[in-house]
Amino acid sequence: MIFSAARTMASKLLLVVMLVLSPGGCSRPTTADSKAKLVESKRASMGTELHVSVWTSDQGRAEATFEKITREFDRLESLMSNWKDGSDIQQLNAAAGRHPVPIADELRDLFRTARQVSDWTSGRFDVTFGVMSGLWKFDYQNKDDSIPDHNEVVRRRRLINYRDLEVDEKSGTAFLRREGMVANLGGIGKGYAVDRARDILRENGFRDFMIQFGGDMYLAGRLENRPWRVGIQDPRGPEGRSFAYIELSDSTFSTSGDYERFFIKDGRRYHHIIDPATGEPSEGCRSVTIVAGSATLADGLSTGVFVMGPKAGMALIEQLPDVEGVIVSSKNEVLVSSGLEGRLTMLAQPTDAP
Repeated sequence: MIFSAARTMASKLLLVVMLVLSPGGCSRPTTADSKAKLVESKRASMGTELHVSVWTSDQGRAEATFEKITREFDRLESLMSNWKDGSDIQQLNAAAGRHPVPIADELRDLFRTARQVSDWTSGRFDVTFGVMSGLWKFDYQNKDDSIPDHNEVVRRRRLINYRDLEVDEKSGTAFLRREGMVANLGGIGKGYAVDRARDILRENGFRDFMIQFGGDMYLAGRLENRPWRVGIQDPRGPEGRSFAYIELSDSTFSTSGDYERFFIKDGRRYHHIIDPATGEPSEGCRSVTIVAGSATLADGLSTGVFVMGPKAGMALIEQLPDVEGVIVSSKNEVLVSSGLEGRLTMLAQPTDAP
């Protein structure tokens, strides 16, 4: 299903996904547990904001569980972060082209899922894209609107190949075959953290909750006797404007877009989602939202499908079981997978702007 838009409006957007509460806010539900309320936690983690909401009558248990999630996120960051001294991923990169290094079970899990997404997307998702870090500068603390030297882009691009990342399950090691290669889990690691938060909440007896971590969400159970309602951010609209929404329960919701970290130069938008085939920001999509059961899988797929482009990306979504998606193309068309037809509610056409 494709929607087209013709309106034009110059505007700037910062959010990927927003939560849309059902009408009536957080009034008490008509259930046996009449004391239940929405208990929330917001805190910084892994360079973005973690927002967890639980519908419960046991606020103390919820707050204790939030602390468990925070500790788990800190632990995962110590394994996965390219910026944490001594992390497993740092040690892997430091040994590139020389020898394998031991890595945690969590990283081996992530690399297995990453390899699957890379195969599905024909390498458009690739965790070895990290060699481009520092060349394109989109981070808020290191932003630079300059275009990198083309020869340096080409040189680094040759070091991107997910097939050159070897994982030995028997020995518990990983190895980057060529010196200079850099693995980076920024395109899939936050989804993995969301899945861990989901597991911790369920292990502690919660069934109705929402986890939002940057552009990755997981929604479980219900809010006030109805599914959670989430909006898809208008890629060119003002902050907080959704162009569509969907009601979800026990499902993940992950969005990748060209509007979080970007600059515009000579009429072209340069953003942080790099095409491994060119070493430059991908063209063809403005945003990709994936609905699936696993946040890890959805996180990787939203990036890979974005780079594939709307036509090939939607074709892949339609082939994968239990995966649905919404794509806003660079031409401002909205493509909706067949499994979401009748479930996605359009509020307005996305804003049409460069």
